[in-house]
Amino acid sequence: MRSGRQITVGRIVGVHGVKGWVKLLSHTDPIDNLLQYRPWRVALAGIESELKPLEGRLQGKSLVARLEGVEDRDQALRWVGAEIRIDRSQLPPPRPGEVYWVDLEGLRVKTTEGVDLGTVSHLFATAANDVLVVRGERERMVPFIRDRFVKSVDLEGGEIVVDWDPEF
Repeated sequence: MRSGRQITVGRIVGVHGVKGWVKLLSHTDPIDNLLQYRPWRVALAGIESELKPLEGRLQGKSLVARLEGVEDRDQALRWVGAEIRIDRSQLPPPRPGEVYWVDLEGLRVKTTEGVDLGTVSHLFATAANDVLVVRGERERMVPFIRDRFVKSVDLEGGEIVVDWDPEF
């Protein structure tokens, strides 16, 4: 776990009503976990600010929240598009055998034969499995399937070992 590292956990995507509530896109699972984190660091147009959610709730399949200092629709509109970030240390420890994607970003990726493929840029989910995007001399997409392709993850050592053809 990298202390002090800010991670994006959601985004303000719209306004809700006339009393300053905002609509949220949450990257947490379940989505309403986003409301448990405080304070939020929000980034909009290169400027970061701190916002505190005062209350929030599920609204259909989405999430809405009321923010400290945001009293009307016009003030809420100011925040539309803002990324919501928290300090990585606020996340609970992962369960045994699990890792947070954010902890994999930046790790070196090597094959079982010791060939350096590059570093993890990011991950994305597909219907079948998660995928590591590895950037080195070129970009590779490696399915994040433990035991089959991902042989080991060493967070402390900063390395992932994969069973992957470097030519692929």
